[in-house]
Amino acid sequence: MQYTLRNLPKPLDRAIRERALRENKSINEVTIDALLRAFGMLGDMPVQRDLSDVAGTWQSDQDLDRVLLEQRRVDPDLWR
Repeated sequence: MQYTLRNLPKPLDRAIRERALRENKSINEVTIDALLRAFGMLGDMPVQRDLSDVAGTWQSDQDLDRVLLEQRRVDPDLWR
């Protein structure tokens, strides 16, 4: 079977090409492998989380807020 994919997002295209180079495989092989994994046909299904167990649990911390504010401060002497 043969497919043609059009309008791949640039980050996806880049990721496929980088993996193909890294694994010394063709773009076709890498794409087929990714599709097989995504559909659970090659190894285990990828673990997916919806983060509902942590959503809404943020607690404000004044010490952390102070540290983050300091990190965001721009030193004018460094930007001359």
